[in-house]
Amino acid sequence: MGAEEENALPISASLLPEFDHEMANTRKTLERVPEDKFGWKPHAKSPELGWLASHVARLPEWAVMTMQQDSFDMSAPAAASARTKPATSRAELLATFDRNMAAARTAIAGANDEQMMSNWSLLSGEKTIFSYPRVAVLRSFVMNHMIHHRAQLTVYLRMNDVPVPALYGPSADETGV
Repeated sequence: MGAEEENALPISASLLPEFDHEMANTRKTLERVPEDKFGWKPHAKSPELGWLASHVARLPEWAVMTMQQDSFDMSAPAAASARTKPATSRAELLATFDRNMAAARTAIAGANDEQMMSNWSLLSGEKTIFSYPRVAVLRSFVMNHMIHHRAQLTVYLRMNDVPVPALYGPSADETGV
């Protein structure tokens, strides 16, 4: 084994700083969700704000599923429990997020490189939607998916005159610009 290999960080250790940063940004966003607007949506084809925020709060639990199972079948009867049920309060939303985020972090931190590189598959009955190494699932299907919906949520906040938090730099609402 070369010196470079001996000094290489485990995959989980290299993923955790990004995970922690994104989870902190997500929590800042969820903290601003107005309870009195849970039923609001910008368009007939859009989800309600409460559902969207609840989906964002639940997405970290997919990291646990990714690390503990080899696949997930969206068409299986058990998949119904994975469907997002809207929170009824901001406190419930944040408690759900905090619980899921902590469990996800534990699952990621406890994974070795072999687990991270073994495949995980999303299925719909007999059809494989995708099959990637777990680390790729964590980055794309879990974290990037959450970031995408968090961005939608910030648009919902803006449209409801709720100050948008600074996520990757200053926010016009926090700098006065």
